[in-house]
Amino acid sequence: MTGRRRWSTEEILETAAKLLRTSDAESFSVRKLAAALGTDSSSLYRHFRNKTELLRAVADRILLTAMDGYRPEGDWKERVTALALCLREAFGEQPQLAAIWGRYGSGGTGSRLVMEEVLQALRTSGLPDQEIPARYHRIVILLAALISSEAGISTVTPKEYEQGMEQFRVAVLGADPERFPALAHFARDIRPLGADRRAAFEEILAAQLAHIEAQIP
Repeated sequence: MTGRRRWSTEEILETAAKLLRTSDAESFSVRKLAAALGTDSSSLYRHFRNKTELLRAVADRILLTAMDGYRPEGDWKERVTALALCLREAFGEQPQLAAIWGRYGSGGTGSRLVMEEVLQALRTSGLPDQEIPARYHRIVILLAALISSEAGISTVTPKEYEQGMEQFRVAVLGADPERFPALAHFARDIRPLGADRRAAFEEILAAQLAHIEAQIP
């Protein structure tokens, strides 16, 4: 009688990533992953102590993918921007995992590579060393928020999007000018959250980097 197949860590993570493309962190479970692999949960706990550790490892694979396509070029602002766009693209292909990265973080190799590159870029900016950790923290918080927010919108179905657009039009164009005078004034120019995300992403990041640059002695 043959025993159960032994799944490698990479095979487990690949299967978990596939499941997470169609579900979120709340509905995902080690039991569902074990069923997809044709094994029992206990065999997976030999690789990961709990669900959170597994989710962090899955998110870290995305960071590794992003870093594989990244090449440090240009000045510090160009490096941070290029890295941000690589992360954005990598999580754009698996938007469900962006929220997991923003929520759980990651301590794996991919995470360390991202941290190293941002810190290295900031060290070439001219900032004093004592200010770099705080500036680094602001940058990664901003990136995680922007990428998670954009990914959340990309998972909306066409029907849900159209329903949201209809609600947006009613809320904005139908705003009572006495109660919401500013909204009524700008109603025809206000755009929904999902509009023009790429330009907004780059503009917000550029503003943060310009703010950092202004602090350089």
